[in-house]
Amino acid sequence: MKFNLGLLALAVGAFGIGVTEFAPMGMLPVIAADLHVSIPAAGLLVSAYAMGVLIGAPLMTLTTGRIDRRTLLIALMGIFTLGNALSAAAGGYWMLMAARVVTSFNHGAFFGVGSVVAASLVPPDKRAGAVAAMFTGLTVATIGGVPAATWVSEAIGWRTAFAGIAGVGAIAMVALRLALPPLPAAEGGDMRAELRVLTRKPVLAALALTVVGASAMFTVFTYIVPILRDETHASTGFVTAMLMLYGIGLTIGNTLGGRLADRSIERTLIGSFAVLATVLVVFAGVMQWPWPAAVAILIWGIASFAIVPPLQMRVMDAASDAPNLASAMNIGAFNLGNAFGAALGGGVIGAGLGLPVVSLAGAAMAAAALVMLLALRRQPSAKACPT
Repeated sequence: MKFNLGLLALAVGAFGIGVTEFAPMGMLPVIAADLHVSIPAAGLLVSAYAMGVLIGAPLMTLTTGRIDRRTLLIALMGIFTLGNALSAAAGGYWMLMAARVVTSFNHGAFFGVGSVVAASLVPPDKRAGAVAAMFTGLTVATIGGVPAATWVSEAIGWRTAFAGIAGVGAIAMVALRLALPPLPAAEGGDMRAELRVLTRKPVLAALALTVVGASAMFTVFTYIVPILRDETHASTGFVTAMLMLYGIGLTIGNTLGGRLADRSIERTLIGSFAVLATVLVVFAGVMQWPWPAAVAILIWGIASFAIVPPLQMRVMDAASDAPNLASAMNIGAFNLGNAFGAALGGGVIGAGLGLPVVSLAGAAMAAAALVMLLALRRQPSAKACPT
Protein backbone atom coordinates (compact mmCIF):
# COMPACT_ATOMS: atom_id res chain seq x y z
CA MET A 1 0.00 0.00 0.00
CA LYS A 2 1.33 3.46 -0.95
CA PHE A 3 2.12 5.97 1.78
CA ASN A 4 -1.08 7.76 2.79
CA LEU A 5 -1.06 10.84 5.02
CA GLY A 6 -4.69 10.32 5.97
CA LEU A 7 -3.99 6.83 7.27
CA LEU A 8 -0.94 8.15 9.15
CA ALA A 9 -3.09 10.80 10.87
CA LEU A 10 -5.63 8.14 11.86
CA ALA A 11 -2.80 5.98 13.19
CA VAL A 12 -1.54 8.87 15.35
CA GLY A 13 -5.00 9.12 16.91
CA ALA A 14 -5.09 5.36 17.42
CA PHE A 15 -1.67 5.52 19.07
CA GLY A 16 -2.88 8.08 21.59
CA ILE A 17 -6.01 6.06 22.37
CA GLY A 18 -3.93 2.91 22.80
CA VAL A 19 -1.64 4.62 25.29
CA THR A 20 -4.47 6.12 27.35
CA GLU A 21 -6.34 2.79 27.42
CA PHE A 22 -3.47 0.52 28.51
CA ALA A 23 -1.00 2.79 30.35
CA PRO A 24 -3.10 3.12 33.53
CA MET A 25 -2.62 -0.62 34.14
CA GLY A 26 1.09 0.09 34.65
CA MET A 27 0.38 3.28 36.63
CA LEU A 28 -2.00 1.70 39.15
CA PRO A 29 0.48 1.38 42.05
CA VAL A 30 1.63 5.00 41.61
CA ILE A 31 -1.92 6.35 41.30
CA ALA A 32 -3.16 4.31 44.25
CA ALA A 33 -0.33 5.52 46.49
CA ASP A 34 -0.72 9.16 45.49
CA LEU A 35 -4.51 9.24 45.88
CA HIS A 36 -4.48 7.05 49.01
CA VAL A 37 -6.74 4.34 47.60
CA SER A 38 -6.31 0.57 47.30
CA ILE A 39 -5.03 -1.17 44.17
CA PRO A 40 -8.50 -2.70 43.49
CA ALA A 41 -10.05 0.78 43.79
CA ALA A 42 -7.48 2.15 41.35
CA GLY A 43 -8.28 -0.80 39.09
CA LEU A 44 -11.85 0.49 38.80
CA LEU A 45 -10.41 3.34 36.73
CA VAL A 46 -9.69 0.74 34.04
CA SER A 47 -13.17 -0.77 34.35
CA ALA A 48 -14.78 2.67 34.17
CA TYR A 49 -12.94 3.36 30.91
CA ALA A 50 -14.16 0.08 29.41
CA MET A 51 -17.74 0.85 30.41
CA GLY A 52 -17.41 4.31 28.92
CA VAL A 53 -16.33 2.76 25.63
CA LEU A 54 -19.38 0.47 25.61
CA ILE A 55 -21.75 3.38 26.31
CA GLY A 56 -19.98 6.01 24.25
CA ALA A 57 -19.62 3.97 21.04
CA PRO A 58 -23.35 3.90 20.13
CA LEU A 59 -24.16 7.24 21.77
CA MET A 60 -21.50 9.26 19.96
CA THR A 61 -22.06 7.47 16.65
CA LEU A 62 -25.85 7.86 16.63
CA THR A 63 -25.83 11.53 17.60
CA THR A 64 -23.19 12.59 15.05
CA GLY A 65 -24.42 10.85 11.91
CA ARG A 66 -24.87 14.07 9.90
CA ILE A 67 -21.53 15.66 10.79
CA ASP A 68 -18.66 15.79 8.29
CA ARG A 69 -16.42 12.81 9.05
CA ARG A 70 -13.20 14.83 9.24
CA THR A 71 -14.81 17.33 11.59
CA LEU A 72 -16.18 14.48 13.71
CA LEU A 73 -12.81 12.73 14.01
CA ILE A 74 -11.14 16.00 15.05
CA ALA A 75 -13.90 16.61 17.62
CA LEU A 76 -13.50 13.08 19.00
CA MET A 77 -9.79 13.66 19.48
CA GLY A 78 -10.74 16.93 21.15
CA ILE A 79 -12.73 14.93 23.71
CA PHE A 80 -9.71 12.65 24.10
CA THR A 81 -7.40 15.64 24.69
CA LEU A 82 -9.80 17.22 27.16
CA GLY A 83 -10.24 13.98 29.11
CA ASN A 84 -6.50 13.43 29.48
CA ALA A 85 -5.93 17.07 30.43
CA LEU A 86 -8.59 16.68 33.15
CA SER A 87 -6.84 13.49 34.29
CA ALA A 88 -3.57 15.39 34.59
CA ALA A 89 -5.30 18.08 36.67
CA ALA A 90 -7.32 15.66 38.81
CA GLY A 91 -7.01 16.48 42.49
CA GLY A 92 -8.69 13.35 43.77
CA TYR A 93 -9.91 9.87 42.97
CA TRP A 94 -13.43 10.75 41.86
CA MET A 95 -12.30 13.59 39.61
CA LEU A 96 -9.86 11.19 37.96
CA MET A 97 -12.66 8.64 37.59
CA ALA A 98 -14.86 11.24 35.86
CA ALA A 99 -11.97 12.30 33.60
CA ARG A 100 -11.39 8.68 32.55
CA VAL A 101 -15.04 8.30 31.60
CA VAL A 102 -14.89 11.53 29.55
CA THR A 103 -11.77 10.24 27.79
CA SER A 104 -13.38 6.90 26.95
CA PHE A 105 -16.33 8.43 25.11
CA ASN A 106 -14.24 9.07 22.01
CA HIS A 107 -12.82 5.55 21.77
CA GLY A 108 -15.49 3.47 20.04
CA ALA A 109 -16.68 6.21 17.71
CA PHE A 110 -13.12 7.14 16.67
CA PHE A 111 -12.18 3.59 15.74
CA GLY A 112 -15.61 2.89 14.25
CA VAL A 113 -15.83 6.01 12.07
CA GLY A 114 -12.07 5.93 11.50
CA SER A 115 -12.30 2.40 10.08
CA VAL A 116 -14.95 3.51 7.59
CA VAL A 117 -12.90 6.58 6.64
CA ALA A 118 -9.68 4.55 6.30
CA ALA A 119 -11.41 2.08 3.97
CA SER A 120 -12.69 4.98 1.85
CA LEU A 121 -9.19 6.40 1.31
CA VAL A 122 -7.91 3.40 -0.69
CA PRO A 123 -9.05 1.18 -3.59
CA PRO A 124 -11.66 -1.48 -2.71
CA ASP A 125 -9.12 -4.32 -2.76
CA LYS A 126 -6.97 -2.55 -0.13
CA ARG A 127 -9.65 -1.75 2.46
CA ALA A 128 -8.64 -4.30 5.11
CA GLY A 129 -5.02 -3.18 4.79
CA ALA A 130 -6.13 0.43 5.33
CA VAL A 131 -8.02 -0.52 8.49
CA ALA A 132 -4.93 -2.41 9.66
CA ALA A 133 -2.78 0.66 8.97
CA MET A 134 -4.94 2.72 11.32
CA PHE A 135 -4.81 0.02 14.02
CA THR A 136 -1.01 -0.01 13.72
CA GLY A 137 -1.06 3.06 15.94
CA LEU A 138 -2.75 0.98 18.64
CA THR A 139 -0.23 -1.84 18.41
CA VAL A 140 2.76 0.53 18.37
CA ALA A 141 1.36 2.05 21.57
CA THR A 142 1.81 -1.31 23.30
CA ILE A 143 5.48 -1.45 22.26
CA GLY A 144 6.65 2.07 23.06
CA GLY A 145 3.92 4.38 24.27
CA VAL A 146 2.66 2.35 27.21
CA PRO A 147 6.16 1.55 28.65
CA ALA A 148 7.13 5.22 28.19
CA ALA A 149 4.02 6.44 30.01
CA THR A 150 4.63 3.94 32.80
CA TRP A 151 8.24 5.11 33.17
CA VAL A 152 7.20 8.79 33.23
CA SER A 153 4.58 8.08 35.89
CA GLU A 154 7.21 6.48 38.15
CA ALA A 155 10.02 8.96 37.44
CA ILE A 156 8.09 12.25 37.27
CA GLY A 157 4.49 11.55 38.18
CA TRP A 158 1.29 10.08 36.73
CA ARG A 159 -0.17 13.53 36.09
CA THR A 160 2.76 14.34 33.81
CA ALA A 161 2.13 11.11 31.91
CA PHE A 162 -1.50 12.07 31.32
CA ALA A 163 -0.42 15.57 30.24
CA GLY A 164 1.91 14.00 27.68
CA ILE A 165 -0.91 11.81 26.37
CA ALA A 166 -3.08 14.95 26.02
CA GLY A 167 -0.27 16.42 23.92
CA VAL A 168 -0.47 13.41 21.58
CA GLY A 169 -4.19 14.13 21.21
CA ALA A 170 -3.49 17.73 20.21
CA ILE A 171 -0.98 16.55 17.60
CA ALA A 172 -3.55 14.08 16.26
CA MET A 173 -6.14 16.87 15.89
CA VAL A 174 -3.74 18.93 13.79
CA ALA A 175 -2.70 15.90 11.73
CA LEU A 176 -6.32 14.96 10.96
CA ARG A 177 -7.14 18.53 9.92
CA LEU A 178 -4.16 18.73 7.56
CA ALA A 179 -4.16 15.18 6.15
CA LEU A 180 -7.83 14.40 5.56
CA PRO A 181 -10.03 16.04 2.93
CA PRO A 182 -13.55 17.21 3.82
CA LEU A 183 -15.66 14.06 4.19
CA PRO A 184 -19.38 14.88 4.16
CA ALA A 185 -21.63 12.35 5.90
CA ALA A 186 -23.38 9.92 3.56
CA GLU A 187 -26.62 11.22 2.09
CA GLY A 188 -29.71 9.68 3.63
CA GLY A 189 -27.84 8.41 6.68
CA ASP A 190 -29.89 8.70 9.83
CA MET A 191 -30.25 7.20 13.27
CA ARG A 192 -33.04 4.79 12.28
CA ALA A 193 -31.05 3.38 9.36
CA GLU A 194 -28.04 2.77 11.60
CA LEU A 195 -30.21 1.08 14.25
CA ARG A 196 -31.96 -1.12 11.68
CA VAL A 197 -28.59 -2.51 10.65
CA LEU A 198 -28.12 -3.93 14.15
CA THR A 199 -31.19 -6.14 13.69
CA ARG A 200 -29.56 -8.08 10.84
CA LYS A 201 -28.45 -11.59 11.69
CA PRO A 202 -25.11 -11.35 9.82
CA VAL A 203 -24.23 -8.16 11.74
CA LEU A 204 -25.19 -9.65 15.10
CA ALA A 205 -23.27 -12.83 14.26
CA ALA A 206 -20.19 -10.80 13.31
CA LEU A 207 -20.36 -8.85 16.58
CA ALA A 208 -20.75 -12.06 18.59
CA LEU A 209 -17.73 -13.55 16.84
CA THR A 210 -15.70 -10.48 17.82
CA VAL A 211 -16.66 -10.91 21.50
CA VAL A 212 -15.63 -14.59 21.52
CA GLY A 213 -12.45 -13.96 19.52
CA ALA A 214 -11.32 -11.05 21.71
CA SER A 215 -11.99 -13.05 24.87
CA ALA A 216 -9.49 -15.67 23.67
CA MET A 217 -6.76 -13.03 23.71
CA PHE A 218 -7.64 -11.35 27.01
CA THR A 219 -8.29 -14.54 28.99
CA VAL A 220 -4.51 -14.98 29.04
CA PHE A 221 -3.09 -11.50 28.43
CA THR A 222 -4.79 -10.07 31.52
CA TYR A 223 -2.71 -12.44 33.66
CA ILE A 224 0.50 -12.50 31.63
CA VAL A 225 2.57 -10.82 34.37
CA PRO A 226 1.59 -13.34 37.12
CA ILE A 227 2.20 -16.15 34.62
CA LEU A 228 5.70 -14.93 33.82
CA ARG A 229 6.56 -14.26 37.45
CA ASP A 230 5.12 -17.41 39.03
CA GLU A 231 5.49 -20.02 36.25
CA THR A 232 8.47 -18.75 34.24
CA HIS A 233 10.15 -17.25 37.35
CA ALA A 234 11.12 -14.29 35.21
CA SER A 235 12.93 -11.16 36.36
CA THR A 236 11.35 -7.73 36.05
CA GLY A 237 13.52 -7.03 33.02
CA PHE A 238 12.45 -10.25 31.31
CA VAL A 239 8.76 -9.50 32.02
CA THR A 240 9.14 -6.05 30.45
CA ALA A 241 10.92 -7.57 27.44
CA MET A 242 8.14 -10.13 27.00
CA LEU A 243 5.46 -7.43 27.11
CA MET A 244 7.33 -5.54 24.40
CA LEU A 245 7.77 -8.76 22.40
CA TYR A 246 4.04 -9.36 22.63
CA GLY A 247 3.47 -5.82 21.34
CA ILE A 248 5.80 -6.52 18.41
CA GLY A 249 3.75 -9.64 17.70
CA LEU A 250 0.56 -7.57 17.74
CA THR A 251 2.06 -5.14 15.23
CA ILE A 252 3.18 -7.95 12.90
CA GLY A 253 -0.19 -9.70 13.22
CA ASN A 254 -2.11 -6.50 12.52
CA THR A 255 -0.21 -5.88 9.28
CA LEU A 256 -0.34 -9.54 8.24
CA GLY A 257 -4.04 -9.82 9.05
CA GLY A 258 -4.83 -6.74 6.98
CA ARG A 259 -2.95 -7.99 3.93
CA LEU A 260 -4.41 -11.50 4.10
CA ALA A 261 -7.93 -10.21 4.72
CA ASP A 262 -7.79 -8.24 1.47
CA ARG A 263 -7.54 -11.67 -0.19
CA SER A 264 -10.06 -13.51 1.99
CA ILE A 265 -11.61 -12.35 5.26
CA GLU A 266 -12.88 -15.73 6.38
CA ARG A 267 -9.81 -17.78 5.42
CA THR A 268 -7.70 -15.28 7.38
CA LEU A 269 -9.94 -15.72 10.42
CA ILE A 270 -9.95 -19.51 10.17
CA GLY A 271 -6.17 -19.67 10.00
CA SER A 272 -5.67 -17.09 12.77
CA PHE A 273 -8.09 -18.74 15.19
CA ALA A 274 -6.50 -22.15 14.52
CA VAL A 275 -2.99 -20.80 15.19
CA LEU A 276 -4.20 -18.91 18.28
CA ALA A 277 -5.82 -22.02 19.79
CA THR A 278 -2.73 -24.12 19.06
CA VAL A 279 -0.15 -21.68 20.42
CA LEU A 280 -2.09 -21.16 23.66
CA VAL A 281 -2.13 -24.93 24.22
CA VAL A 282 1.62 -24.98 23.58
CA PHE A 283 2.14 -21.98 25.88
CA ALA A 284 0.43 -23.86 28.71
CA GLY A 285 3.08 -26.57 28.36
CA VAL A 286 6.21 -24.41 27.87
CA MET A 287 5.55 -21.39 30.11
CA GLN A 288 8.01 -22.77 32.69
CA TRP A 289 10.96 -22.30 30.30
CA PRO A 290 11.88 -18.70 29.35
CA TRP A 291 12.95 -19.03 25.73
CA PRO A 292 10.24 -21.45 24.52
CA ALA A 293 7.78 -19.19 26.34
CA ALA A 294 9.19 -16.18 24.47
CA VAL A 295 8.67 -17.86 21.09
CA ALA A 296 5.10 -18.79 22.07
CA ILE A 297 4.39 -15.22 23.23
CA LEU A 298 5.55 -13.78 19.89
CA ILE A 299 3.40 -16.20 17.87
CA TRP A 300 0.48 -15.64 20.25
CA GLY A 301 0.75 -11.87 19.71
CA ILE A 302 0.82 -12.29 15.93
CA ALA A 303 -2.26 -14.53 15.92
CA SER A 304 -4.12 -12.35 18.44
CA PHE A 305 -4.09 -9.23 16.29
CA ALA A 306 -4.23 -10.94 12.90
CA ILE A 307 -7.95 -11.38 13.69
CA VAL A 308 -8.62 -7.65 14.26
CA PRO A 309 -8.70 -6.23 10.68
CA PRO A 310 -10.80 -9.12 9.28
CA LEU A 311 -13.24 -8.98 12.21
CA GLN A 312 -13.66 -5.23 11.69
CA MET A 313 -14.12 -5.69 7.93
CA ARG A 314 -16.60 -8.53 8.49
CA VAL A 315 -18.88 -6.20 10.46
CA MET A 316 -18.44 -3.34 7.99
CA ASP A 317 -19.29 -5.60 5.05
CA ALA A 318 -22.35 -7.03 6.79
CA ALA A 319 -23.55 -3.46 7.46
CA SER A 320 -22.29 -1.96 4.21
CA ASP A 321 -25.16 0.50 3.67
CA ALA A 322 -24.97 1.92 7.23
CA PRO A 323 -21.59 0.88 8.62
CA ASN A 324 -20.78 3.60 11.16
CA LEU A 325 -22.76 2.33 14.16
CA ALA A 326 -21.97 -1.33 13.49
CA SER A 327 -18.27 -0.50 13.13
CA ALA A 328 -18.28 1.43 16.41
CA MET A 329 -20.25 -1.33 18.15
CA ASN A 330 -17.57 -3.80 17.03
CA ILE A 331 -15.04 -1.79 19.05
CA GLY A 332 -17.41 -2.13 21.99
CA ALA A 333 -17.55 -5.86 21.28
CA PHE A 334 -13.75 -6.04 21.56
CA ASN A 335 -13.99 -4.38 24.97
CA LEU A 336 -16.77 -6.75 26.03
CA GLY A 337 -14.54 -9.65 24.99
CA ASN A 338 -11.78 -8.05 27.06
CA ALA A 339 -14.01 -8.04 30.14
CA PHE A 340 -15.32 -11.56 29.54
CA GLY A 341 -11.84 -12.99 28.99
CA ALA A 342 -10.50 -11.34 32.13
CA ALA A 343 -13.41 -12.76 34.13
CA LEU A 344 -12.87 -16.23 32.66
CA GLY A 345 -9.17 -16.21 33.48
CA GLY A 346 -9.89 -14.88 36.96
CA GLY A 347 -12.43 -17.64 37.49
CA VAL A 348 -9.88 -20.28 36.56
CA ILE A 349 -7.37 -18.81 39.01
CA GLY A 350 -10.01 -18.42 41.72
CA ALA A 351 -10.97 -22.08 41.33
CA GLY A 352 -7.37 -23.06 42.07
CA LEU A 353 -6.83 -24.75 38.71
CA GLY A 354 -3.44 -23.12 38.14
CA LEU A 355 -2.03 -20.57 35.71
CA PRO A 356 -1.36 -23.07 32.86
CA VAL A 357 -5.09 -23.78 32.76
CA VAL A 358 -5.68 -20.07 32.12
CA SER A 359 -3.85 -20.52 28.82
CA LEU A 360 -5.92 -23.63 28.07
CA ALA A 361 -9.09 -21.62 28.76
CA GLY A 362 -7.92 -19.01 26.24
CA ALA A 363 -7.26 -21.79 23.73
CA ALA A 364 -10.79 -23.10 24.32
CA MET A 365 -12.23 -19.66 23.52
CA ALA A 366 -10.18 -19.46 20.31
CA ALA A 367 -11.43 -22.93 19.36
CA ALA A 368 -14.99 -21.84 20.14
CA ALA A 369 -14.56 -18.82 17.84
CA LEU A 370 -13.28 -21.14 15.09
CA VAL A 371 -16.25 -23.50 15.49
CA MET A 372 -18.62 -20.55 15.49
CA LEU A 373 -17.08 -19.15 12.30
CA LEU A 374 -17.28 -22.50 10.51
CA ALA A 375 -20.93 -22.86 11.57
CA LEU A 376 -21.73 -19.37 10.27
CA ARG A 377 -20.13 -20.19 6.91
CA ARG A 378 -22.64 -23.00 6.44
CA GLN A 379 -25.59 -20.64 6.94
CA PRO A 380 -26.98 -18.85 3.87
CA SER A 381 -27.05 -15.54 5.77
CA ALA A 382 -23.28 -15.66 6.19
CA LYS A 383 -23.00 -14.89 2.49
CA ALA A 384 -23.86 -11.32 3.36
CA CYS A 385 -20.24 -11.01 4.47
CA PRO A 386 -18.07 -11.06 1.33
CA THR A 387 -14.72 -12.75 1.41
